[in-house]
Amino acid sequence: MKTILTVKSAPGGHWVGDGFPVRSLFSYQGDTAAVSPFLLFDFAGPHDFAPAAAPRGVGAHPHKGFETVSIILEGEVTHGDSTGNGGTIGPGDVQWMTAGNGIVHQEFHSEAFTRRGGRFHMAQLWVNLKASDKAAPPAYQSLLARDIPVVTLPDGAGTVRLIAGDLGAVKGAAKTFTPMMVWDVTLAPGGTASLATPAAYNTLLVPMAGEATVNGADTLRQADLAIFNHDGDDFTVTSVAGARLLLLAGEPIAEPVVGYGPFVMNTQAEIRQAITDYNAGRFGVIAD
Repeated sequence: MKTILTVKSAPGGHWVGDGFPVRSLFSYQGDTAAVSPFLLFDFAGPHDFAPAAAPRGVGAHPHKGFETVSIILEGEVTHGDSTGNGGTIGPGDVQWMTAGNGIVHQEFHSEAFTRRGGRFHMAQLWVNLKASDKAAPPAYQSLLARDIPVVTLPDGAGTVRLIAGDLGAVKGAAKTFTPMMVWDVTLAPGGTASLATPAAYNTLLVPMAGEATVNGADTLRQADLAIFNHDGDDFTVTSVAGARLLLLAGEPIAEPVVGYGPFVMNTQAEIRQAITDYNAGRFGVIAD
């Protein structure tokens, strides 16, 4: 049985722009080996926004060397980037953006959500790329809720939405550069499920709503981060009142991680080059 190595409670929060009140559960400034291939986890909200005239969010900013994965639980986000991609994602939708060799990106609350206000709740992951993939061209996967496969767990325990990674014969929605699992797990009240990840993968579990107990012992609350040992390939989760959990597991990338703000590379020289390229306009611009 796979056991928990450590449980970390959510730290204090901060704002990203004026639209995203986040708690960073981990980042590339910490123990990257324990969470690889993931680099950062920002847990945004839940937060209630009053109606407003102008959309809140984050203006144009660069990324290079990794991917961002935005998972919307409540609210809506409108995004756009220097490749011409863009759109609005709402509850259940996922935006999987490959920054690759450089992109400029912006994200705001949608106009409709801005006008009506309401509860905002989302998670954003940064996913590392191998050195050989950091020069990949920018790309974008729009994973709408209706296109994400859902697997029903045995005994009415709940469901799994396969954002990435397979469960049995069912394949996840996202294409990934390295093997990984990003599962949106909903447990019914009183539900118990057995979840399995390869022993060699780093495995993380975060309740996005509700509480769950792992292996009948460790209780996780909203925004707690559980990091598992590599001592097995399955574990059980139980929820008395129901819970929504994000399971992250992946094959570690055994390469140096050097990050500076929105750039994540393998060396300081590559970081300097990324800054030079961005300042020279080589990441492009977002069209008006």
